[in-house]
Amino acid sequence: MIDLHGKIALITGGSRGIGRAVAERLAGQGAEVILTYVRHRTQALETMAAIEAAGGRCRVLRANLADEESLDALITELRVTVPRLDIVVSNAASGVLRPAMELTARHWDWAMDINARALLLLARQAVPMMVPGGRILAISSIGAIRAVPNYTVVGASKGALESLVRHLAVELGPRGITVNTVSAGVVDTDALKKFPNRGEIIGASLARTPLGRLTTPGDVADVVLLLCSDLAGMIHGQVVTVDGGYAIHG
Repeated sequence: MIDLHGKIALITGGSRGIGRAVAERLAGQGAEVILTYVRHRTQALETMAAIEAAGGRCRVLRANLADEESLDALITELRVTVPRLDIVVSNAASGVLRPAMELTARHWDWAMDINARALLLLARQAVPMMVPGGRILAISSIGAIRAVPNYTVVGASKGALESLVRHLAVELGPRGITVNTVSAGVVDTDALKKFPNRGEIIGASLARTPLGRLTTPGDVADVVLLLCSDLAGMIHGQVVTVDGGYAIHG
């Protein structure tokens, strides 16, 4: 059994979907969880209530990860309310779902700021609060390496995120902090519901996934939990894919 008692975890975008599953999983193993949200306050509070009802500890803070001042305010509050950070999970994500020829520079900047730049800014602020044995994890998707219709700018930002993780891993390894990416396959969350071709994506995924089902938020959370544990001390700078074999099926 993985024991995270005494650990403090910050999870961005933790109000729903994969973020909520990660928050519940880490809290369920004893970690004190701090989750952030931007717009979905009700869902964030529901996640906190579920964690506390199960005997866990959770706090909810609002932070816009695309805004540097908002991120600074988040870290400033954490510096005076928690002794350190042991785990940082960069999960918050956003982006416009359109074909490449319909995208604007604003669409590009929005996705890059939230999905990639936010991890850089977050790491820069959070690392001074971390100690050897700390874990930084980024949540990516199969769109970082595969062309998915309407996913152009989000996929590009996830590719940038995965590259950033490798660079952070080299720089932070000497401090005893591991940095990894968890890449999820097709997960039927609220985000997928925004795809105009959602049904087509689900059908194609089921057809080519050897294990015969979609990835769930819980599947992703299980891998995050493993990477947060002492069992994963030598997994560093990697992209761990959770997709039931989707990516290897030609």
